[in-house]
Amino acid sequence: MSIDLAAEAIRAQLSGRLLLPADSEYEQARRVHNGAVDKRPAAIVRCAGTADVQDALALARQQGLPVAVKGGGHSVAGRAVCDDGLVIDLSLMRGVMVDPRARTARAQPGATWGGFNRETQVYGLATTGGVVSTTGVAGLTLGGGLGWLMGKYGLAVDNLRSADVVTADGKVLHASQEQNPDLFWALRGGSGNFGVVTQFEYALHPVGPLVTGGIIAFPFDQARTILRSFREFTAGLPDELTAFCGLIHAPDGSGAKLAGVVACHCGPLEAGEAALAPLRRFGTPVMDALGPIPYTVQNTLLDAGFPAGARNYWKSSFLNALTDDVIDVAVERFAACPSPMSGMVLEHFHGAATRVPPTATAFGHRTEGYNLLVAAEWLDRAEDGPNTAWARETFAALAPAMARATYVNYMSDDESAGRISEAYGVNYARLQELKRRYDPENVFHLNQNIPPA
Repeated sequence: MSIDLAAEAIRAQLSGRLLLPADSEYEQARRVHNGAVDKRPAAIVRCAGTADVQDALALARQQGLPVAVKGGGHSVAGRAVCDDGLVIDLSLMRGVMVDPRARTARAQPGATWGGFNRETQVYGLATTGGVVSTTGVAGLTLGGGLGWLMGKYGLAVDNLRSADVVTADGKVLHASQEQNPDLFWALRGGSGNFGVVTQFEYALHPVGPLVTGGIIAFPFDQARTILRSFREFTAGLPDELTAFCGLIHAPDGSGAKLAGVVACHCGPLEAGEAALAPLRRFGTPVMDALGPIPYTVQNTLLDAGFPAGARNYWKSSFLNALTDDVIDVAVERFAACPSPMSGMVLEHFHGAATRVPPTATAFGHRTEGYNLLVAAEWLDRAEDGPNTAWARETFAALAPAMARATYVNYMSDDESAGRISEAYGVNYARLQELKRRYDPENVFHLNQNIPPA
């Protein structure tokens, strides 16, 4: 049976939509956040619920099609879509249900962190989520989930309480500490390797509506001083304060290079003001937007720097240490950056996120320190070569300082098998065994893949 005939057979029973290349919605549905990704699936099932996910998997099995799963579509690797396969598109499943008494929220996999925060902040509650509001809840959580609250409340995976999962054979399983605990462990960092999650349940915490946060930026000629000051500043942060430092371009389109810090203190405002005050002594700022800010706005501060449709290529790794040599190389390499949209970011890990044992969740990178992101971003396809080369060359220049650990959510689509195993760290062997149990045929392989043992 051809894909067209099989599609017609299930189209009527779907609550959502089945799209083929001739359908008017197909072009928009096949797009993801990274404009450099241009893939054409054979079919896209825009699911409205769990039954649609089951039907989509059944169609893929019947037709022998590879399966990609799309939540927010924000992953830089672009593996939410595929050529000549079937995309299970969850982006229409956006519901967020909050229980303020239990301090929990249930979110569908198409929700974004902007939508999630909007609902939970009605009750003055939040959980650790993405630092860009358009990021999808599903992908960020399954890969670990760093965010502004991780010093105080841990990563997104540390706040996940349960998940409903459609496995490769079409079964629906509830995963929690009490039910299917091995699957629950694997979902907390094992990316999309174990099934299609149709609902996430999170613990919530009192946060906001105001936090102390924002951005402060300095001229690029002060960059070395700023980065060294940031290293000293992060040596003794309270749990309530999470701070990232970056070499960035001015948002006004001028192309001016800057050194900046983005920070969020989720405790009392007076304590937040005191904790952020040292940032103003790093140098002479050209912009100081630190102060009380709604938590929902804090989570949009970086949105403009990552517009949908821009072309992206990223390289990332945890660092062994932020030495003077690393700072010097980073500044030199950023000076050679060819695009006024690109940046380099140091994300500081400390506090609650680092107090979880490495084997407690599938996300095993729990050492206090810094994660480096080299984010090349541009608009014109003709500029692919120099921008991709800049990211790779910068990453290579900093390689001697890198730990054998990387954040799976930042990996591009050309990583080696060795790098993928480093993304899962000390838990890789156990994840392979669980992959054999839950997905022995590796149906879910269009991801940063864990092959079955």
